[in-house]
Amino acid sequence: MNVYDFSAWTLSGHEKALADFKGKVLLIVNTASKCGFTPQYRGLQQLYEKHRERGFEVLGFPCNQFMHQEPAAGAEIQTFCELNFGVTFPLFEKIEVNGVNAHPLFQYLTKAAPGFLGFRAVKWNFTKFLIDRSGSAVKRYAPMTPPEKLEAAIEKLLEAPMRAGQ
Repeated sequence: MNVYDFSAWTLSGHEKALADFKGKVLLIVNTASKCGFTPQYRGLQQLYEKHRERGFEVLGFPCNQFMHQEPAAGAEIQTFCELNFGVTFPLFEKIEVNGVNAHPLFQYLTKAAPGFLGFRAVKWNFTKFLIDRSGSAVKRYAPMTPPEKLEAAIEKLLEAPMRAGQ
């Protein structure tokens, strides 16, 4: 099992198979528009712009589970992100990342890349999961880790040769 086994609905209402990102390095992030970490959208966009041509994608998944810091939906989230942070990377419909209603992708991610001391639950908005070109979760990064601190790890995965069958 890997991230390519899942799909999610985009903010524009279309189902998107994550297999469409096969062979790319991914950074999957649960986001929110009214969080102290919301300015990280800017850093995520900068990473996306810098590395996109080399096969890197940022996938944003808005979530309202942490103190209701993503009260908006659909077009309102998209507009906020575009106007305030210039976001052009893919954003998906608001989901849950913890609990019985957690999106299956996040059920997989939290198991494949547990946090500190093996803790599985996502602690807060802007938890980041780095995915290699084979669709496997490589590492989880805490919400307070700014996107620019992931640059070396992203570079390493982008420079790694593709394995047969990818």
